[in-house]
Amino acid sequence: MIPGRTIMSFVATLTALGILASSCGGSSDKHDRMQTRLSPESLQAATLPASDSNVPPSAARPTHPQALVTDETQNRLLVVDLLSGRVVRWVSVPPDPEYVAADSGVVVVVSSRSARVTVLERRSLRVLRVLGGFASPHIPAIAPDGEYVYVTDDAHGTLTVIRLSTLSVTRTIAVGGGAHHFALSPDGHQVWVALGESARTIAIVDCTDPGRPRLTGAFEPGFAAHDLAFSASGDQVWVSSASGPDVAAFSSRDHRLLFRIAVGAPPQHLVFAGRYAFLTSGNGGTIEKALASDGAVLTRATAPYGSFELDAGLGMVAASSLLRGTLAVFDSKLRLRRVTGIAPATRDLVISAA
Repeated sequence: MIPGRTIMSFVATLTALGILASSCGGSSDKHDRMQTRLSPESLQAATLPASDSNVPPSAARPTHPQALVTDETQNRLLVVDLLSGRVVRWVSVPPDPEYVAADSGVVVVVSSRSARVTVLERRSLRVLRVLGGFASPHIPAIAPDGEYVYVTDDAHGTLTVIRLSTLSVTRTIAVGGGAHHFALSPDGHQVWVALGESARTIAIVDCTDPGRPRLTGAFEPGFAAHDLAFSASGDQVWVSSASGPDVAAFSSRDHRLLFRIAVGAPPQHLVFAGRYAFLTSGNGGTIEKALASDGAVLTRATAPYGSFELDAGLGMVAASSLLRGTLAVFDSKLRLRRVTGIAPATRDLVISAA
């Protein structure tokens, strides 16, 4: 609903009505109230002052692939031109920004320590709403239809749904203590949630109705799990380890172990791009490219120490180093193009074409 042209008319309407800076009411019907932890009274909305952003109102549409990177210690979202490695724009966000998600319409930044989720318009980086009422929000993901954002909350053990057309919470469900990293299937119908950064259990959530997810079960992967991602085909879920050197691939239908891939020192992180998977070992200082079909490693490259998070797209792969504050940019064959120091601590990133 909100991505693309729709979001621009929506923001213009809200601005005209003068409600962007008003308090937000989380919406949930009577069937949801028993499970909803974020009440209307607990939601808070705010817009950041113009002085907190260096983004001009008439900022031109970018013409190069970019990375949106969370600058954790300086409380900023950075926009990095991937062809030059330069920080070309930035915007202030609530303290301790960790994870970020984006599509062509919006950017979602989760600030864990300040318990805030910020939604920005992608092109201008204008803050649309800052949602409060969380305890320890962590990972965001935008549904494939672009209408909802899902956010895990470690302390509450919940998965929260934010409707982008109204910028309000529609549902919050309990999935299990420590809800952290999670994987959203390509069709948007299923979510796997790791219950903890060293998770012994993975919760399974049915998102066939994306605004009303429901917990349907759980399974134990047989090791301490950390990160996880669906393959582009949707028939596999790869789960990284918090304690061992391998990433394991499971069937998304029956949770059968299919194969393992040797990656390196844990914890590993991973992302899919078409027929390929890219995997990092931040403590091992490596990044790998593997076939999604069977996990065969095609090539391996060196990455800066602490490069845990990564993304792939637009013919590029980028990895951010939390410990070195760098952004490493590779081509799709993992040939290093550049390493640039951009902040004291670069936590997460997403490649964006907007």
